[in-house]
Amino acid sequence: MSSPAASSVPSSPSGGSGGPGGPGPSGESALNGPSGAPGSPGPAGEPGLSGSSGSSGSSGPSGLAGESGATASAPSGRSGPSGPSGGSGATAPGPSGRSGRAGSSAAYPGPVAVIGAGPYGLSTAAHLRARSLPVRVFGSPMAGWREHMPAGMILKSTPAASNIDAPQNGHTLADYCDAAGIPRLVTDEDLIPVETFTAYGDWFQEQLVPRLEQVRVVSVERRAEGRGYELKLDSGEQFTARAVVVATGHSGLARIPSALAAAVPGGPSATGPVSHSSHHRDPSRFAGRSVLVVGAGQSALENAALLREAGAEVRVVARGRGAVGFGSPPWRQPRFRPDSPFGRAWSLHAVSHYADAYRLLPARLRHHLVRRVLGPLGAWWLRERFEGRVPVTAVRAIRAARIEDGRPVLAVAGFDGSTAELSADHVMAATGYRVDLAAMDFLGPGLRTELAADHGAPRLRAGYRSSLPGLYFTGLPAAFSYGPVMRFVCGTEYASPRLAKAVAADCW
Repeated sequence: MSSPAASSVPSSPSGGSGGPGGPGPSGESALNGPSGAPGSPGPAGEPGLSGSSGSSGSSGPSGLAGESGATASAPSGRSGPSGPSGGSGATAPGPSGRSGRAGSSAAYPGPVAVIGAGPYGLSTAAHLRARSLPVRVFGSPMAGWREHMPAGMILKSTPAASNIDAPQNGHTLADYCDAAGIPRLVTDEDLIPVETFTAYGDWFQEQLVPRLEQVRVVSVERRAEGRGYELKLDSGEQFTARAVVVATGHSGLARIPSALAAAVPGGPSATGPVSHSSHHRDPSRFAGRSVLVVGAGQSALENAALLREAGAEVRVVARGRGAVGFGSPPWRQPRFRPDSPFGRAWSLHAVSHYADAYRLLPARLRHHLVRRVLGPLGAWWLRERFEGRVPVTAVRAIRAARIEDGRPVLAVAGFDGSTAELSADHVMAATGYRVDLAAMDFLGPGLRTELAADHGAPRLRAGYRSSLPGLYFTGLPAAFSYGPVMRFVCGTEYASPRLAKAVAADCW
């Protein structure tokens, strides 16, 4: 593997593929750390974002929540064969995983295995089915959104940037609203509750990926013959897949600053003194307690607001002067800059619509951009719930942390060279996610060793292909190669049709 270091990407879950946007966890945007180390906002005047999102070309307010991205060339609705339940008409494989297209001349049996059932996994599976490829999809639908984002969260993304891409028309967020009989979410000023987006993902799955298998993949290994992969499920089943698509989102990739990690050798947890924001679903459990929220992105600021509203005493600890900021509302977006799902700015337009060009940039520049473009920034609508209500302590760095009488104590460095200590009943790190192949332990150790990597993330070629034939990555793990758009839901519009086309060309 080329680089042992893990690749930090701003967090964005609201979107995550399958798991926290992919997660996607609590709508964390950029990173504060990918949400790896706290990243700084993009170029001056350009909105940043966090969270999940959908279709391309929408001029979203300051940014989005979750995984997103979009492409100029692919409209949100594509015509394609349709099958039962609005699906694509592909014949689903039987339990053995050996069903396939009639007349297939493939040299070895097996379906495409899609690991992950968040926005990226579901979108990819829908596109593969539309090509009549045999597909097996594994995971709990929208689990990252349902289990790792706080109740009451609002997506940072606009409705137009929150569509899960489908190969045919009729499966946008607005279409779901019509089907559910709820008010349509269509304008840039319409706010999307996480509960609504999760229900949309469930509906999308029922319509286009009806045979989802809610079991966990525990092992993926290359076949001894060198073509295809052997998969083991927690149900005990083993089968051969011609190709594997990893769409696990933020699952297992939560990142906390090293100083905090050192204070809890057993790791952060929801019930311990230090946690990650993705550990919490119910802010009310902190009512009457003091909480330090570490971070400066959407996840940190919205979690802080939700905690305060639930009765907690909250303080945000942010690295850098002026680290806490908020995006511009839709009516104040610059008029003479190009659109993107994240707002109007040249850099945002470029990373949204030219992800393949991004892949050709030098690795060092890509590593810089994936951390800096769409950096930490609160949503425009969060400002009034935060400013004047939640105190902020800006620091140069967190030097150390310790647990004293069950309470976490942070030693922080100021900008004048001074040091101070901050303590509370609990510390919540809303510092995003870090892509690291070593953390994807369902990939066999031999397989991970063979994969070419950059900064801990898989090095991808055109079509989201890894260095191993038949193994593909999409969503957050693809961000280092394809850019920050892969952290957001709208990135499904760029990634899914291209990945499905690559699989069809490579394996059938």
